Amino acid sequence: MKRSALLQALVFVAGASSLAVEMCASRLLAPYFGDSQLVWAVLIGLILLYLTVGAMLGGRWADRRPQPAALAQVVIWAGAWVGLVPVLARPVLGVAAAGWAGLQVGLLAGAFIGALALFAPPVLLLGAVSPYAVRVAIAAVDDAGRTAGQISALAAAGSIVGTLAPVFLLIPLVGTRRTLLAIGLGLVLLGGAARWAWERRGAWLTAGLIASLAAAWWLSAGGAVRAAADLVYEGESSYNYIRVEQAGSETHLLLNDGLGLHSIYDPGAILTGHLFDYFLLAPHCAAQPAERPQPRLAIIGLAGGTVARQYTAVYGPVPIDGVELDPAIIDVARRYFGLDQPNVRAVAQDGRYFLAHSAERYDVVAVDAYRPPYIPFHLTTREFFAEVRAHLTDDGVLAINVGHTGADRALSEALADTVHAVFPSVYLIDAPEDYNDLLVATAQPTDVDTVRAHLRALRDPTLASVAARVVDRIEPWPTQRAVFTDDRAPVEQTVHGMIARYAMAWLRGQAEEYQP
Repeated sequence: MKRSALLQALVFVAGASSLAVEMCASRLLAPYFGDSQLVWAVLIGLILLYLTVGAMLGGRWADRRPQPAALAQVVIWAGAWVGLVPVLARPVLGVAAAGWAGLQVGLLAGAFIGALALFAPPVLLLGAVSPYAVRVAIAAVDDAGRTAGQISALAAAGSIVGTLAPVFLLIPLVGTRRTLLAIGLGLVLLGGAARWAWERRGAWLTAGLIASLAAAWWLSAGGAVRAAADLVYEGESSYNYIRVEQAGSETHLLLNDGLGLHSIYDPGAILTGHLFDYFLLAPHCAAQPAERPQPRLAIIGLAGGTVARQYTAVYGPVPIDGVELDPAIIDVARRYFGLDQPNVRAVAQDGRYFLAHSAERYDVVAVDAYRPPYIPFHLTTREFFAEVRAHLTDDGVLAINVGHTGADRALSEALADTVHAVFPSVYLIDAPEDYNDLLVATAQPTDVDTVRAHLRALRDPTLASVAARVVDRIEPWPTQRAVFTDDRAPVEQTVHGMIARYAMAWLRGQAEEYQP
């Protein structure tokens, strides 16, 4: 391979690797810290900082030693560091797991900082490649602009590949840790080949690093990303880090950072003892509920299908459209959560997109689309709720799962205000079992006394037992203040405020005031 071709390959692969490492970093952190906008902002900011410092250092190193073999050595060490990241991350993220278990903010913050610091050396080295390559490639001053432009274009093209390949190919295929190892292995192989071609040196070092990364690849075949005694399944998709755990007779679905249960399955029971049960009451909150309703149901956020199974068990084989963004979760639901009811149509699609392209109308639309502690912003706006209203029958009901921290219900209140801009009657039902509220809105005007009377009159034993749990906790929501729109929906800022207030209370030793 010619020198120019090898140089171009180094630049392209380094550009791809820097963005691929960033995408993998987000997935490595997600099981412990989530993948919120806040985490992404910190991650992107630090990666850009590392690349900036790397570019400055790369230019200085190139001026001191403008030999292509030295550039190849930079790529080799970058690859070795990338391969080390998943190995070194295990003890750091183990501290994070301990922090979550004891709700110790200090441990979590330390682990977060430590995990991000792991990416500094390899990304810094990758950032040094482009300026180093410019210095090596320039044959004359007259060629400087063209050479710098070509190398910048190659690095940018590599970045495009590095952004897409991990998400759509490598992570779903081999997982986050092995993706990082593959990136490291590729960098070491290419850097070693380039150094040997240019200098006929470094073969033993390259071989040793390749053997080490290959051993790490083999050892990473076993072991969970986030181990637990009752772990049944662990996997990664293009959208989520997915876990299935067994707790006695119950199977639990946990996503990403593992805060909250996304689904519960107990083949011997209909009710879960959690907020999922509350959704069963939605048909009876309508202005004029049928004595024996046969509701057509749409679930935005099907997850493991808990609500779909409950509706089928209580109301019979009513038509249910369950919309779930991640097809891998639907597969998990079928394998581990008994989602095999013929009346349930599982659709792998974004919930809002599904409604916008559907002509169906429903008696109940249930929204339970969480990436804890957030709801996707486009499912919280006045425009979205207007879309839901258009797909409800004349006496239909909307029910939404919303999180809170004890007395701090800022998100619930903001969503209630927004829903109230579209629906005439809105109610909040506190669910102390889950740090959540169920927000219920009716297409026709209703009043709280009538809704409570409907629930107290239920004769079905399952429904009556759920109604007894909630009937005295149904509160009407009369105000219409803050309204989220597609243009401005500060969901994450609202949640960040709740988290910050909880953290401050924790520091003052008063966190119990914010816990359910």
